[in-house]
Amino acid sequence: MNSQYSSVLLENAVDEFSKLPGVGRKTALRLMLYLLKKDVSEVDRLAESIVKLRHDVCHCKICHNICDNDICEICGNPLRDRSMLCVVENFQDIIAIEATLQYNGLYHVLGGVISPMDSISANDLEIDSLVERVTNEKIEEIILALSSTMEGDTTNFVISKKLERFSNIKLTVLARGISINDELQYTDEATLGRSIINRVPFKLN
Repeated sequence: MNSQYSSVLLENAVDEFSKLPGVGRKTALRLMLYLLKKDVSEVDRLAESIVKLRHDVCHCKICHNICDNDICEICGNPLRDRSMLCVVENFQDIIAIEATLQYNGLYHVLGGVISPMDSISANDLEIDSLVERVTNEKIEEIILALSSTMEGDTTNFVISKKLERFSNIKLTVLARGISINDELQYTDEATLGRSIINRVPFKLN
């Protein structure tokens, strides 16, 4: 089989990089040609960082955030407000919330939201571990910081039902400064910050 390019090695690299989300073959080729112009040591460092990322990165045993050790820096920080727990869909949402500088509590990463169309149920998420944390930790408020989508609202509802017996815990959601169907990680910092500050009690519809 003839290679599309003058080098089979180049074509193999383009094939692999074009599998990344948002990267087509033209972009992959441009990236590979750029790397070919760089010093070998720079490319080696890039390759090593990717391999180490895949092999060594782990999830926090407490909140399920991505980290380098068993416990992430946020959970291990004694200066964080341990009475507040912010429930998010993924670690990108933590990055977005931290950028606002308006929240100093802890987090709990669900690992997604309930989505029947994608075959994701409550059992596929870290909801049971959330209930376990509420049972064992001295939490006074839980902020449901999920995206304002049908899937996010459904997940909020399921979590609220799971936490019904904890009547002493305040359950809140982000203020609707975030537009309907907006994903949290793409919301601008100012809007997200105001939504955290002006959060409201969660009410079952």
